[in-house]
Amino acid sequence: MRNLYYSKRELILTWVAALAAGALLHFLYRWWPNTLTALFSPINESLWEHLKILFWPYLGAAFLLNRGRPGGIRPWLLVLPLLCALMLGVGWVYHISLGGEAVWVDLAIYALVMALGFWLATRFSGPFPGVKWLLPALGTAALAGLIAWFTLYPPELLLFRDLAAVGSWLPLPC
Repeated sequence: MRNLYYSKRELILTWVAALAAGALLHFLYRWWPNTLTALFSPINESLWEHLKILFWPYLGAAFLLNRGRPGGIRPWLLVLPLLCALMLGVGWVYHISLGGEAVWVDLAIYALVMALGFWLATRFSGPFPGVKWLLPALGTAALAGLIAWFTLYPPELLLFRDLAAVGSWLPLPC
């Protein structure tokens, strides 16, 4: 399976479309608030909720780019949970540790993490046989389940707190 080459044009257009889809998803719940849209769109400004604008567009782009390519989505599914962890980590450092609130920084982080995901997924080459390649699909499915669960039942932790409502600085120890 060496036909996992993607043209630069195809990757860039799909990346831009994924970014635009994420931007639209950011406001979907505000425009049409219900349980279904809450599963795909951030319902508040928490770090966790903003995984949705990365997770769903990236997953959609992966399916779009790999239609007709059996096994081609496997590297994308491997990269997706790593991207989500990176976005949470960088978001934590920027918003919680540093108290950052600039929207342009959020947009830059989002675009760069998404670009990194597109680049990383294309660094793998096939074939992708065996049971070990079932693990990325299971990891992605587990992450989708966590996104749904924590949307409906968010814990009382800073990661899930609406930063727009409470501010983003961690209290300093005395």
